[in-house]
Amino acid sequence: MVAHRSRQILIIHPGALGDVLQAIPALAALGEIGEGSHLTFAGQTRLGRLLSGVGLVDEAIPFDGLGLEDLFAHGSLPRQVQSRLARFDRVISWFGSRAEPFPQRLHSVVPAALIAPPIPETGPPPTVWEHLVRTLAPWGVTAPTRLAVLSLPQAWRAEARLTLSRLGWDPRRPLLAVHPGAGGKCKHWSAERFAQVIRLIAVKTGCQLLIHQGPADRDAADQLLRALDRSMLHLLEPPLHLLAAVLQEASAYLGGDSGVSHLAASVGARAVILFSSPSVRARWAPWSPTALPLAVSNGLHEK
Repeated sequence: MVAHRSRQILIIHPGALGDVLQAIPALAALGEIGEGSHLTFAGQTRLGRLLSGVGLVDEAIPFDGLGLEDLFAHGSLPRQVQSRLARFDRVISWFGSRAEPFPQRLHSVVPAALIAPPIPETGPPPTVWEHLVRTLAPWGVTAPTRLAVLSLPQAWRAEARLTLSRLGWDPRRPLLAVHPGAGGKCKHWSAERFAQVIRLIAVKTGCQLLIHQGPADRDAADQLLRALDRSMLHLLEPPLHLLAAVLQEASAYLGGDSGVSHLAASVGARAVILFSSPSVRARWAPWSPTALPLAVSNGLHEK
């Protein structure tokens, strides 16, 4: 019996955390197009580890290792770049769609390549995640039959429970995880408003509070800690897989328009996500059925 070679599909998406998490329904849809496909993700290393760890892709490689910069230049392509790309039967690149000669040169190596922008460029919504699914239509791909949140490995969840225990977590009480940071000042909700909402939740539920602080969130975290008159567990710059598992353990989540908020939604946390306007919410609302996106323009950070 002759063994059939798996169909090799390369997914190129070098975007940040929230951008890539919006592609989860598209990745799930690719996984439904039939057995025998091998999905390789090329993007940020930590995001590749997350996607491969939860089984959405079969393999992850660093975006910088593909040599795609040669596709932006004229002249003959280096042989190693051609051979690296030619092993793929199909490529979806959510990168380089408007940067000639990139699309033309990628098609010359992989004729079945699709090149599309990572977000809708004009017009009203669809949401970003719906747009990414629609870019796969030429391959006969449609939205997945069910939008399922990520199922994390048991080892990640055990590590999260151990980490929370070391921070002082009481598993008998509900846990509210809070991420006050965001990618830009215009996306920040004020520390005072965060504190006001958190106090109300704490009084009504008796929950424990966990604040997550990433590498760029020090100021936002410090302001929230000063605004609150109660103690909080403090999760400081965990690796991405651990953060995902901690968020899945939480009873609820509160945060602004950030990649961490999209991660909370993706792992099935009951997440309230605060967006700066109805139009931003309409475009970037998460795909997860467990998330509640709210437009709260009056509560945003003021200079």
